[in-house]
Amino acid sequence: MWIQIVLIAAVVVIGAVFMRRTGADSHLAIRRLLYGAFGLVAIISILFPQWLTWVANLVGVGRGTDLLLYALVLMFLVFVYTQSRRNAAQQRRLTLLARKLALLQASSPSAQPDETDAGQPENR
Repeated sequence: MWIQIVLIAAVVVIGAVFMRRTGADSHLAIRRLLYGAFGLVAIISILFPQWLTWVANLVGVGRGTDLLLYALVLMFLVFVYTQSRRNAAQQRRLTLLARKLALLQASSPSAQPDETDAGQPENR
């Protein structure tokens, strides 16, 4: 019984952290709905573990733990895909910024900073 309370509290706290506004959320409403649904399913699964087995049997999986494992693998793959897309976009932005900085420094000798990107003083 006490493990259920601890797990439910963890789901609620983690859900609250994920749903807070960060200022850069373009799809905040959809994200909040998905996190809320995930939290609700997690709490129901914690309170009624046999429910997960029933759902697993309904979709053709033998055990609830197997269904949970498949869902976690799927969520991990989605996470890896979204992070790789985010990383590629960030690399493109960084490349554009470096190009603009190089053009700015080449066009105006007085605009050159005293330090390089690595924080080391330039050798002159």
